[in-house]
Amino acid sequence: MATVKYRRILLKLSGEALAGEQGYGIDPQVITGIATEIKEVVALGVEVALVIGGGNIFRGLAASSKGMDRASADYMGMLATVMNSLAMQDALEKQGVNTRVQSAIEMQQIAEPYIRRRAVRHLEKGRVVIFSAGTGNPYFTTDTAASLRAMEINAEVILKATKVDGVYSSDPKKNSDAVKLPVLTYLEVLQQGLQVMDATATSLCMDNNLPMIIFDMTSRDNIKKVVLGEKIGTIVKGGDENG
Repeated sequence: MATVKYRRILLKLSGEALAGEQGYGIDPQVITGIATEIKEVVALGVEVALVIGGGNIFRGLAASSKGMDRASADYMGMLATVMNSLAMQDALEKQGVNTRVQSAIEMQQIAEPYIRRRAVRHLEKGRVVIFSAGTGNPYFTTDTAASLRAMEINAEVILKATKVDGVYSSDPKKNSDAVKLPVLTYLEVLQQGLQVMDATATSLCMDNNLPMIIFDMTSRDNIKKVVLGEKIGTIVKGGDENG
């Protein structure tokens, strides 16, 4: 059996990833594909937690820029993440993967309240845990929620699934001279303003020395490759670490 590099991971998916080519809502084919990949990783004995954004349904920041109250807009964005989480739970359970959704905003009928020790227990029992509703507070992104939850459950790494195969010096779609950066430190990300995660999330990871790997979700088996230690995407870590 292949040697697993990370035993407990937090996978951060953007809401847009679930929309696929349609750009809005949830593409059943895409979500089934992601669930299949997660199932394969769970089969390796890896404990998997998930945080999913809500941008495919509602983006709080965009709404507040158009004049909506920021707190109200952010709460609506949190509810969008709950919808995505329930869809992902359904897709995973259809694949035979036991899954629990925990919500930072209490919704007893559809999700457990977020309780750290309960989340860890689920992971230890081989269940996938999906953390929804962000941190439960406005003004924080799902990136920050991912960093916070990863720290709370003692995840070994955050895997941020995107549509590009790592971090580039500039936008590769706009600039043909853009160079892929395979290794970065948290400070470089913050100082250069690179679009990896927002500054709050990056600072949290830096303070707690939690590595992040940014990789391309659209290539099949990439989650498994990262877990097995293949060098794909970009790793962001402290400046004093090796490997």
